[in-house]
Amino acid sequence: METREPELRRELDATLRARAELGPEYESALVDSFLEKVEQRLDSTLDRHLRRSLAEQRTTTARGGAEPAGIGGTFVERFGFGVVSLVLAVPLSAIGVANAGIEGLVTAWLGIVGVNAVHAARSWPWGRAGKRAPSGWDD
Repeated sequence: METREPELRRELDATLRARAELGPEYESALVDSFLEKVEQRLDSTLDRHLRRSLAEQRTTTARGGAEPAGIGGTFVERFGFGVVSLVLAVPLSAIGVANAGIEGLVTAWLGIVGVNAVHAARSWPWGRAGKRAPSGWDD
C-alpha cells in the first residue's frame, strides 16, 4: 500500500507492532493515540490550507480584485469544517455512550448536527440580512 504520508504510515506500523507486543487489552489506548496523531495531522493540513486561502483573498482584495468569498466561506473552509466535525464525532460519540448510553450518543450527535446546521446556514442567501445594501426607504 503506497501512502502519501510516510510518517503516518510509520506511526501505524509502530502502533500495530505495539499492539502485537502488548496484547488486545491495550488496543483501545493505542488506537486513541494513533487517531490523535491523525487528527493533529488533519488540523495542521487544514490550518495550512486556510491560511493560504486567507492570504490569497487578502492579496486579491489589496490589489483591487473581487471581494473575498461570502460569509459561508470557501469550499476548503466548508470541507475542512466537515472533516474536523467528523473527526471529533468519534470521541464525542464514545464519551456520550460511555457516560449515558444511547441517550448520550443521541445527544452528542444532535449537538454535532446542530453545529453543522448553524455553520451551513451562514451561507444561505436569506441568512445574510445584515449584508444587504441600504434600500433608501429607511430614514
